[in-house]
Amino acid sequence: MKIQILGTGCPKCKKLAENTEAAAGALGVEYTIEKVTDINEITNFGVIMTPALVVDGEVKCVGKVPSTDEIKKFLS
Repeated sequence: MKIQILGTGCPKCKKLAENTEAAAGALGVEYTIEKVTDINEITNFGVIMTPALVVDGEVKCVGKVPSTDEIKKFLS
């Protein structure tokens, strides 16, 4: 599973990355996590608000930091 965190590195982006790693770890799934900070790459996903969570190329959440439990639903 490829997980991407879209954002410029703000505190919300960092919190989303932490929650995502915790959720993936709790589920025991194999994953790679990539932080996408280039604004052109972010807009290529159609995202205009950050942070955003992308799982296997599909945008799952935009503009907020979901809880670990919410992220587990996106990953399963």
